[in-house]
Amino acid sequence: MTIEVVETRIAEAQAAGLRGPARKAYEGFLDELAHRGCAALGYRVTGPEPLPRLCVRHLRGNDRVVVAFERADRAWIVLVGAHDTDPGVDVYQALYKLVGIVPTDRTRRTKPSCCEPVTGRAPTAEDAVIDELVRRARSLARPARRTRYP
Repeated sequence: MTIEVVETRIAEAQAAGLRGPARKAYEGFLDELAHRGCAALGYRVTGPEPLPRLCVRHLRGNDRVVVAFERADRAWIVLVGAHDTDPGVDVYQALYKLVGIVPTDRTRRTKPSCCEPVTGRAPTAEDAVIDELVRRARSLARPARRTRYP
């Protein structure tokens, strides 16, 4: 089965900024995701809903991609970015902002497999969850309005 891969507006803009080997790694990942589904991803994000419905793949170096499965044959690229110590750049901080969660230092983070252990299927999210993620990602991707001065 081939997986339909769709990018949120912000993921599309983030991916457009990738160059050289980083771009090649991302394009290779897109092909792998389309053919292997959840097996192409490394792990699920842990925490409150909807985080366990999201999966991450290390691309190259500290570059990461965050994916949500709408259904078994349709995956959304939610975010693409670096895991960085600068919170203004870090893809995980952007993810937490996107889902409206403030993690604590006490939050235990594990990295379970993206695919469900028993069924081997992707952790799908309800349509309403996907719609909300896409809507929030769209609002993050909007350019700031500029004030014009005479």
